[in-house]
Amino acid sequence: MSDPYASRTTVYEQVTDGFGTVRVLPLDPEADAGTVHRWVSEDRAVFWGMTGLTERQVAEIYAHMDTLTTHHAYLAVRDGEPVGLLQTYEPEADRVSECYDVRPGDIGVHLLVAPAGPGGARSGWTARLVTAVTRYVLLGLDRRRIVVDPDVRNEKAVARFLTMGFTPGPVVVLPEIDLPDVYLPEKKAQLAFLDREILFPA
Repeated sequence: MSDPYASRTTVYEQVTDGFGTVRVLPLDPEADAGTVHRWVSEDRAVFWGMTGLTERQVAEIYAHMDTLTTHHAYLAVRDGEPVGLLQTYEPEADRVSECYDVRPGDIGVHLLVAPAGPGGARSGWTARLVTAVTRYVLLGLDRRRIVVDPDVRNEKAVARFLTMGFTPGPVVVLPEIDLPDVYLPEKKAQLAFLDREILFPA
């Protein structure tokens, strides 16, 4: 079976024995809108904040993000199959900067893992995907620390980060953002941090 993403620009690639090849591609707002819309429309993705949007609205949101220099979106592909949506952002250009002291080398991350395929969930699958993405963010982008801000109600995501070695920070309230191009409701979030040295000692 041919890889429909083979011709797309790859910013990172990692081969893992027993898991496959993970590639990180810049998100194409138009070409990837259908895939992303399916993911964000599921009940499991309620904390992503796009439930109820149309495919066109999803495309427009990521088209706007594509114009920014501080926020970026990527598609994670494993052996030719889309498996995750990665967003990175400069914390000082985000509302999270109002809730903690940003350090040089920090980078913010949001990750939406695709729903399990026909075979159902597989043990350790998500952890290996998250590890590949984390390696890209810390090493590929040469950052010192990742900050995440999952909704406190998203206990599964919080637990996943802590299992990976993230250090829990404070519970904070991210303020509402209401701009012509962006609306984000207030969110109670659990901050957590991962220093590069934890995963990749010098």
